[in-house]
Amino acid sequence: MLQHVWERASRARYLSKIVVATDDERIFDVARAFGADARMTRADHPSGTDRAAEVASAERAEFVVNIQGDEPLIDPAAIDAAVIGLLEAAEAPMSTLKKRIEDPRELTDPNVVKVVTDHAGHALYFSRSLIPFVRHERAVHFKHVGLYVYRRDFLLAYPSLRVGPLEQAERLEQLRALENGYRIRVVETEYESLGVDTPEDLERVAALLEAKLATG
Repeated sequence: MLQHVWERASRARYLSKIVVATDDERIFDVARAFGADARMTRADHPSGTDRAAEVASAERAEFVVNIQGDEPLIDPAAIDAAVIGLLEAAEAPMSTLKKRIEDPRELTDPNVVKVVTDHAGHALYFSRSLIPFVRHERAVHFKHVGLYVYRRDFLLAYPSLRVGPLEQAERLEQLRALENGYRIRVVETEYESLGVDTPEDLERVAALLEAKLATG
């Protein structure tokens, strides 16, 4: 699965270097085996962003993209869209993606994080609950796609930012930026995120990968 993520990320136009960051020696060995630049990190990072900050501290890249290792069908175009979104938002230190929710079951699924944005496309809030709550009229709901792009200076400062009650309650690392007064640019995408969090997810993604290989 990790190799699929690495191979698809390699197709993104705006990535000049890909690093697999992990605190697990098994993942490290697998990544090295298929040719990836793998780095061992500390094991006490509370989030993927904190782990990315450790790796970024040894790099000179102006922008850093954080791609989840459980997204084997990640769309290279979605990665590029998130990068472009940050390049076009000088007032924001980080960017991410959102996708319109089409499956009603996802509206009440706490594992599907919802996001609301302002008129300029900046995040107002992320939640595991349904937002916005619709009292009178129907509304369009968006889910968050967990891919992040950071300006390096902000990423290096992120671990020292105060962890607030919203991040603690929701267990969502991106809320640390909002709670400390930073903007997050959110770019809409058609990419349907298929992260692998359960055995059922693994079976579904494996079937999709097999179908893609069969059709070339």
